[in-house]
Amino acid sequence: MPASSATNAAMAQPSAEETARIEAAVGALRQSREQLLEQIGRAIVGQETVIDQVLVAFFAQGHCLLIGAPGLGKTLLVRTLAQALDLQSKRIQFTPDLMPADITGTDILEEDGETGRRRFRFNQGPVFTNILLADEINRTPPKTQAALLEAMQERRVTAAGATYDLPSPFLVLATQNPIELEGTYPLPEAQLDRFMFAIQVDYPTAEEEPQILMSTTDGRTVRIEPVLDAKAILQYQQLVRQIPVSSHVAGYAARLTRATRPGAPEAPGEMARWLRWGAGPRAGQCLLMAAKAQAVLSGRFTVSCDDVRAYALPVLRHRLFRNFAAVSDGISTDMIVEHVLKHVAEPDYR
Repeated sequence: MPASSATNAAMAQPSAEETARIEAAVGALRQSREQLLEQIGRAIVGQETVIDQVLVAFFAQGHCLLIGAPGLGKTLLVRTLAQALDLQSKRIQFTPDLMPADITGTDILEEDGETGRRRFRFNQGPVFTNILLADEINRTPPKTQAALLEAMQERRVTAAGATYDLPSPFLVLATQNPIELEGTYPLPEAQLDRFMFAIQVDYPTAEEEPQILMSTTDGRTVRIEPVLDAKAILQYQQLVRQIPVSSHVAGYAARLTRATRPGAPEAPGEMARWLRWGAGPRAGQCLLMAAKAQAVLSGRFTVSCDDVRAYALPVLRHRLFRNFAAVSDGISTDMIVEHVLKHVAEPDYR
């Protein structure tokens, strides 16, 4: 083996001490996940899938769009998560008259009491927090929705030519009423693509609903104990990024993404009949990051195609744009993703 190849191979293989450290961190994060689920379960009845997806997105440093009818506990989930993680949280109630400066902040002209000179001071908006609840995000026009674009992607805000970094960690959890309801606006495509997951929040089951009614009408106050702090969360988020992914798994995620694009060689023929366009490369990135976070939160050090497939729906459902034929035939984006999952086979490891 040439010297350069040997050096690269040595660099690629972590030391025994490093491997032991990572394995210990993975085990600790799994225990923290169980504690988080216990604390969140004190306030939230059911919605296990929703909670799991939110935690996966959070440790993968992704934002979530929670879609569901009013009154399903979306806001309560966000508030409970912030308490369990011991993080600062703020809420923005999106309304038709909300302005971009109401989100990011604005310059205020103030006078120095000693010198009498006037100067502008930037007054930070509610986006400067750890967990931002964008409540009913589709009730404000696209111009105001776009104020979150830079914050979600770059984790910073630019105002009057100056750039301000947002606190770390930073997570946007947006709630959205169904588009068909009166007084709502469709989210711009660029805004949708910034959300790692679009999570469907369904009605509670017949067994869960009586528990919800009893627990929310008995007058008791639920106390949520913090499990992690900001420093530990940042370390775990970095741990997720360090988890290796094989070329087989990465290739599978890429083929799933490409199979949603009409006209691509990997796409089944139905894509051209159902879609105007499919998912971009960011969808593949989100698939891999979600698979990594899922593996680590489950106490595993290896990522499988099952991990990728498990999060195909929340990653892809809001990145596929149907044409008129699909809408008129009642073909939903979830049905299209399920079709893609059946069409794209896992890699042959042999």
